[in-house]
Amino acid sequence: MLATVMNAMALDDVLNKMGIHSRALSAISMPVVIGTYLRAKALDYLRKGQVLISAGGTGNPYFTTDTAAALRAMELECDVFLKATKVDFIYDKDPMKYPDAKKFTHLSYNEVLSKELGVMDLTAVSLCLEKKLPIVVFNLHKKGNIARVVQGEEIGTLIS
Repeated sequence: MLATVMNAMALDDVLNKMGIHSRALSAISMPVVIGTYLRAKALDYLRKGQVLISAGGTGNPYFTTDTAAALRAMELECDVFLKATKVDFIYDKDPMKYPDAKKFTHLSYNEVLSKELGVMDLTAVSLCLEKKLPIVVFNLHKKGNIARVVQGEEIGTLIS
């Protein structure tokens, strides 16, 4: 969880230097170095048009960062959950090991859960299923992909 706080602080710094107003908030209280996550505060920053960076997981053990991100996306009434990863799509098996891995451009929540595809924590997928929050899994390392997915371009795999 500490690594997510460090990454959030670094991203916040870069975005602000680029002239993009952002705020990093942590579920683990560290008021000297990063703001404390409170839903009302986070929603206020979003209403002001600022980029919100959530760190520190849920602040509780046993929950992955995927589950924390799904929880925050629901709390903040997001339209979509963006899962940035190292592959372009979700595959039926590891494409780094198996050249014949089948890629998926669209999956249902139930397909991800029943096939245990392993692209993200199944608890996070279940939470998104419950609230019908779509998930887009895309390659973080491909230049321009963050801008493309945020602008609504169809890249990666859509889980809905």
